[in-house]
Amino acid sequence: MFKKRIWQPVLFGMIWVICLGGLFALMSFIGIKRASMLCREVKVYIPGNDYFVDRQEVNSILHVGSNTLVGKKLEDINIQQLEKTLQANPFIEFAKVFADMDGVINVEIRQRQPILRVMNRFAQDFYVDQYGLKIPLSVNFTAPVLVATGNIDEIFINRVDTLHTAIAKALFKTADYIRRDSLWDAQIEQIFINADHEIELIPRVGNQRILLGNTDSLDKKFKNLLIFYQKAIPKVGWGAYKVINIKYANQVVGIKSDSLLKTELLKPKQTVKTDTNQIIQNTIQNIH
Repeated sequence: MFKKRIWQPVLFGMIWVICLGGLFALMSFIGIKRASMLCREVKVYIPGNDYFVDRQEVNSILHVGSNTLVGKKLEDINIQQLEKTLQANPFIEFAKVFADMDGVINVEIRQRQPILRVMNRFAQDFYVDQYGLKIPLSVNFTAPVLVATGNIDEIFINRVDTLHTAIAKALFKTADYIRRDSLWDAQIEQIFINADHEIELIPRVGNQRILLGNTDSLDKKFKNLLIFYQKAIPKVGWGAYKVINIKYANQVVGIKSDSLLKTELLKPKQTVKTDTNQIIQNTIQNIH
């Protein structure tokens, strides 16, 4: 029994030594094979259907066409430097480069995803991506995103950068909210900053302006707007209002060319005559 206990750790130790030796031998073999292997091809993977950066541009960045990679020994190719070169492109969010045992260099690209196009008051155009970073326009592709215009002071210095002004941050927050809701993403096509530095929304359906004001209580404001669309608009038609004011979370104000309709959404039990206001109030009462 005593001898058996002594030999057990010795046996396990020998197994570990053999395994480690085999691993080192395999790594040495791979290293020797890699040292003599030439790059025979570069494969580029770009997920999605919309391309700010296409495969041809990636090949150009890596100088694939001039044969600086193909035919070169893999051990002489600086993979990390290739990744840094790709990530210096403003449209590339992430790049991964690796070589396989068949002599193929694989390049995986993840592009930035713009959610807003800003046209500031200095006649500059730029995108804002899903992380709130400014990126330039592309000659390859125009993103079908919300457009923001008007009194926007945010400047662009033609490189990836964060947002600096309160208005720009509010625009990003509004655009991000809209894109996450399929209804508003389909209905709102433009954001405008008026002379009072308030946010106005321009819809695809209807000629009215929607005065959002600021980005406080976005859920409540858009919920009120939806109720207005569902209950008030069918009674009077899309062309009845020139302004729908939802800047205050407790009310919706519909402005016609000759009248002002005000709906106190936080007072659903108030008794008024049956009109647009009553329809909305009844709906709110049912919700609460």
